[in-house]
Amino acid sequence: MLEQLKQDVCDANLRLVTEGLVFQTWGNVSGVDREAGVLVIKPSGVNYDGMHAGQMVVVSLETGDVVEGDLNPSSDTPTHRALYNAWPTVGGIVHTHSLYSTAFAQAQRAIQPMGTTHADFCYGPVPCTRPLTPEEIQDEYEANTGHVIAETLQGVDPIQVPAIVVAEHGPFAWGINADKAVTQAATLEQVARMATETLRLAPDAGAMRDVLLDKHFLRKHGPGAYYGQK
Repeated sequence: MLEQLKQDVCDANLRLVTEGLVFQTWGNVSGVDREAGVLVIKPSGVNYDGMHAGQMVVVSLETGDVVEGDLNPSSDTPTHRALYNAWPTVGGIVHTHSLYSTAFAQAQRAIQPMGTTHADFCYGPVPCTRPLTPEEIQDEYEANTGHVIAETLQGVDPIQVPAIVVAEHGPFAWGINADKAVTQAATLEQVARMATETLRLAPDAGAMRDVLLDKHFLRKHGPGAYYGQK
C-alpha cells in the first residue's frame, strides 16, 4: 500500500544526506496520508546507504501501531505522530541533528530573525521549546517531545513558522509534504549558521525590524505574494 508515498518519503530521507543535514543515521523524515489515516517513516537505525522505499514503515496515526513494514519505525515516530495529530495542515516532518540548528537547541536559545533570509523562511523567530520535565522524559519521552513542540507553537500557524529547536535536543521542521519539509530543514540550518556568524561578529545583535520582516515574509507567502512565478 501507499507505494508512491513510501517512495517520496525514502527520497526525502536520502535528500538529508545530499543536503548535509545528517551524520551516520541521526535523522528521519516522514510523510502522512490523512485519508488512509497513516504516516510513513524511515526505519530506526538503518543506514542511508542503500536505503530503498520498501524499507519505509507505515504507522497508524490513531494508534501508533505498525500497519505495514518488516522493520521497526524510527524511535521518533511518536513525535511525528503527535505533530500530525496536532496540525492538520502539515504533510511532512523532518528531525535532524544538523550542526548549527542543534547548537541553538543545546544553548536553549531561539533563532531570532536578524535579516531578510530568515524573514523569507519564517514569520518571526524559530522558537526553542522549554526543557521537558523529568516526568516527561521518563514516561513517553518521544510523544512528549511532540506535545512540547505543539505547546510552544500553540496559536501559531505551523506553515508560517515551519521549524523549531527542542531544548537540549535538536531541530524539527515540517511542510506540506516530505520533500518540502526537507527544504525547510535545510533552510533552517542555513539560517542558524547565518545567525551564529552574525552573533560572532556582533554578540549584541538583535532581531530585525518588524516592517522589514513583514515585507519579506508576506511578499513570498502572503495572500498578495508576488515573489516567483505564477
